[in-house]
Amino acid sequence: MRQVSRALTAALAAVALAAGVPGPAHAQPAAEPIPGAPPGASGERLPEGWRVEGGELVWSSPEPVGMGGALVEFRSGEHTLGVAEPSPDQRTFRLRLDGAKIGRASELQVVAGSRRLDAGAEQAPGQRRSTAAAAPQEPFPANPVDPGVAGKYRTTSGEYVLKSVRLPGYAEPVEMRATVVGPTDAPGKRPLALFLHGRSATCYEPGENSAGMQWPCKPGHKAVPSYRGFLHDQKRLASQGYVTVSISANGVNAQDGRAADFGAQARSSLVRRHLARWAAWGANPAKAPEAVHATEPADLSKVLLVGHSRGGEGVNRAALDSVSPPPPAEDGYRGPVGWRIRGTVLIGPTIFGQNPTPDVPSMTILPGCDGDVSDLQGQIYLDGTRGIGRGTALHSAVYMVGANHNFFNTEWTPGQAEAPAADDFWDDKNNPDPVCSAQARTRLSAKQQQTAGTTYIAAAARLFLAGDDRVRPLLDGSGRRAPSAGPARVLTHAVGGHRTPAIRPDDPLSVTNGRVCRQITTSTTRACRPDSDPGRSPHFASWADTTSEPGRNAVTARWTEPGTPVRLTPERAFSLAGSDALALRVIVPPNTRGTRLDIALTDTSGKRVRLGQVTVDGLPGSASTAAHWAREVRVPLKAAVSAGADLKRTQSLELTPRSSSGEFWLMDAWGWRPGTPAVRPVALPRVDIGRLTVKEGDSGTRTYRVPVQVTGKGTGVVKLAVRDPETYTSTVRTVTVKAGGSVGVSITVEGNSRYNYDLRHEVAAKAVRGTAVGGAFGGVLVENDDPMPTVSVIPVADSVTEGQKLTWKVELSRPADTTIETRFDLMPVSEGTELSTKDVDEEWLSELGESADPERPLSTDGPSLWASVPKGETSAAVSVPTVTDALTESEESLRMQVYVLKENEWLEGPLLTGKVADARQG
Repeated sequence: MRQVSRALTAALAAVALAAGVPGPAHAQPAAEPIPGAPPGASGERLPEGWRVEGGELVWSSPEPVGMGGALVEFRSGEHTLGVAEPSPDQRTFRLRLDGAKIGRASELQVVAGSRRLDAGAEQAPGQRRSTAAAAPQEPFPANPVDPGVAGKYRTTSGEYVLKSVRLPGYAEPVEMRATVVGPTDAPGKRPLALFLHGRSATCYEPGENSAGMQWPCKPGHKAVPSYRGFLHDQKRLASQGYVTVSISANGVNAQDGRAADFGAQARSSLVRRHLARWAAWGANPAKAPEAVHATEPADLSKVLLVGHSRGGEGVNRAALDSVSPPPPAEDGYRGPVGWRIRGTVLIGPTIFGQNPTPDVPSMTILPGCDGDVSDLQGQIYLDGTRGIGRGTALHSAVYMVGANHNFFNTEWTPGQAEAPAADDFWDDKNNPDPVCSAQARTRLSAKQQQTAGTTYIAAAARLFLAGDDRVRPLLDGSGRRAPSAGPARVLTHAVGGHRTPAIRPDDPLSVTNGRVCRQITTSTTRACRPDSDPGRSPHFASWADTTSEPGRNAVTARWTEPGTPVRLTPERAFSLAGSDALALRVIVPPNTRGTRLDIALTDTSGKRVRLGQVTVDGLPGSASTAAHWAREVRVPLKAAVSAGADLKRTQSLELTPRSSSGEFWLMDAWGWRPGTPAVRPVALPRVDIGRLTVKEGDSGTRTYRVPVQVTGKGTGVVKLAVRDPETYTSTVRTVTVKAGGSVGVSITVEGNSRYNYDLRHEVAAKAVRGTAVGGAFGGVLVENDDPMPTVSVIPVADSVTEGQKLTWKVELSRPADTTIETRFDLMPVSEGTELSTKDVDEEWLSELGESADPERPLSTDGPSLWASVPKGETSAAVSVPTVTDALTESEESLRMQVYVLKENEWLEGPLLTGKVADARQG
């Protein structure tokens, strides 16, 4: 769920005042405490790198962060505060402050994917790196057919540039540029593979080691040619007889920060505009650009979409939009669909909405050392399809040990790229990661990673476009390797295809000697994994900032001695008839070996049959990786058939540990048989969440319905998450939707005459069954329509004797529904002697981030005091505690310029003067 504008209290700043004085004050730019913090936390300071500036919460990094696919979010504990906007140099991130309660300063975090970016990351619980990684395992047997070898066809390359296009919600036109590589001597029309790069910097200045996010590029800057980064993949596919095109999307990348879906719909529109051009060129070859005309004609009935990072989410949406059209107002392409998407390849992809296209086959590459989309949320392209569509489309996950995020694209790879590039996996030289550091034996070089990526893209093309089932074992968890992938350790599992459902923990399930656990929850007793457990699971990627999501479960068990069976009994019996084996997706802790499980089935008559034993090994992992990933294991069903068990009515599944101790998580179990079924996408009823903007009003209560559009035919089920704009908690419920009908998402707004910031009630939708969700994010924006109270600053004690406090009171003309913040900038005095750092309380000065030595005028370093009037109150105060010294001196003074924060703008207030008389003379 996108939370860009509701973040922290507008006065994210306060210093404790003297007892009995209302309101707080603090220094700037030193670290500030937070108003509305829990009891006992009022003296906390913001961590290093954080500050409040111009009504925004700001975090600065000493090094460029790099603009990748993951969202850079500010968080407070478990709650996401918002998606921060980066500066052009990618060092500073800002989030508008709109008046919410956030808790303790120590809970502030900057997170991209699952990776902490801020200074406290290394000290965070559970973030310590493992001391050792698992030793390399024996390689899988080679697959009889290797799809990664070069083909027999000659190839040609070229580029085309068309007129830029305008996309809804994007101020600047988006480029229509692409590079084409295809065969010149292949017979007939050839399948088409379209590549879409991800989100990275868009422009760079030649000779400088930095790049930024602008569009169009400024004079003297060049566009980053990310679209040329897949030439190695394109050339290999072209030699095998495929026409390939890789399109540029810099115009989307530079403008998607304010889009509700972070650019998914725009990328889909851009992809389909290119496909529409290819369809037109196929009908009228004479109008095709030279680069297109030079290669063999493309067969638009056989299209593979390949997307990297946010490009993965973009091509997923393009596949959905090609079957279930989006609302015209949201789409940048409204023409006919003259193509058919046969499959998608998703490389380190984002999936913010968690709505994969269920009936289009897919292969998702999960880079084990991904430093950008580090939670490997692309796993949801498999897990999220279960139970939604027909279930026959094969969805494969390819976990590539030692691969990072960037190096799949040569234009994002140092030493190969035209523009500045970097390794996205952050590593501590003093504490190198045992799996992903450049020196780790599990880490792939850029060339090794690119070679492996090419092989598996070719495998998907061969399976999805050419229908060659001989390469399926490379993708579906059968434990085969492709020699052309070199030394890369690649693990796979799948859902769909010729699998039939057996056990899915999301459905009603009874468990003995284990428990059903919730993938996303704050409950320590119900969670699948405790927060203190290092590392992440791609299967448990969070959705829509929810801290508790019903209906996403697994089964877990832990044992200290072998022999106690874990029995799983669904509410309804399941059928394994026609299956060759029982396939299970099982997670064991990373770096573990030899977890042995006996597998048995019992039918409804009570007949129990032991099928065999499986061994599950953990992946190489550390606290910096998402290596709690399910291995696919299979046991033949021959024993059950021989014993006369009724596989049509199977009642329960048993997993009996035979290892001395251990732990596992079962994601699901399936009846499996070889082969790849024919798939034809079906247009499911489609749900798109819209946005409504309303005025708060001065009185009364009004209820507004979130605009939800349901198109197509049929009915389905979706999950809705509705987020409270002040507490950041989401309420999740499941509803049935019907095409042409409405979805009851109501937001109640209470009007009053008190000033506040705009409130955003965010809503997210996620398909559960028989439904496609396109626009997954929307809600109601409640605009404040009340003027800000008048702010007055009144002297309480502006002429004192040393040892006393200089005090001013900030007073409002009426209460507000948010914190009102004022800033007092210390300035040099115009005449006389200015108070020095030795004239004020040393502890107070330290809280401002200043020291008394060397002695200097108090305004030297330009500190500021802050006073925050809390919500519902009308006054606060700011004080300067002076101290008595042994010197006889003349009157001293200070000057402060007052500023009041209004709508993220600092308005100049009065100029204040305080005088301090010598105690001896007094």
